[in-house]
Amino acid sequence: MKKSPRKRAARTRAETPALLKGLLFGPDGAAFSPTHTRKGGRLYRYYVSQTVLKHGTGSCPIGRVPAGEIEAAVFDQLRAVFRQPEIVAGTWKAASAHASDITEADARAALQQIDPLWDELFPAEQARIVALLVERVDIGTDGLNVRLRIDGLGDLAREMLASGIGEAA
Repeated sequence: MKKSPRKRAARTRAETPALLKGLLFGPDGAAFSPTHTRKGGRLYRYYVSQTVLKHGTGSCPIGRVPAGEIEAAVFDQLRAVFRQPEIVAGTWKAASAHASDITEADARAALQQIDPLWDELFPAEQARIVALLVERVDIGTDGLNVRLRIDGLGDLAREMLASGIGEAA
């Protein structure tokens, strides 16, 4: 309690990563902001609509969503994208424009390695990868729409290949 409120808030933000900060938008186009609460010593993370913050509960059909659930849903959609042949081909084309020695098999292997490595990454690295890959996430009453950065897929594949991750065996 002797620490300043700003230092405590900064530490809390560092301990509670918000993978979709700045990327999540509601059905009315308003951004969602990360927030959290503690109950019984347990941390609960959420994203809350700016509309709700400004106008109160009931002003948006989706007022808040549990952070873990929405982040998992977005990553599940990314996993499905990584397996699509046309995405692999597009990633390879984007990556090979900057490094001509990258093969389509290299791009496929790099994208497939993200899934098993994901849970081992530090939250800051997960957030960096999401920001690299995702342009925007729109949440509606009927589901999610994840808009990708195709150039980000190429950048990620190049990074992974440069670090030796995902090289074809």
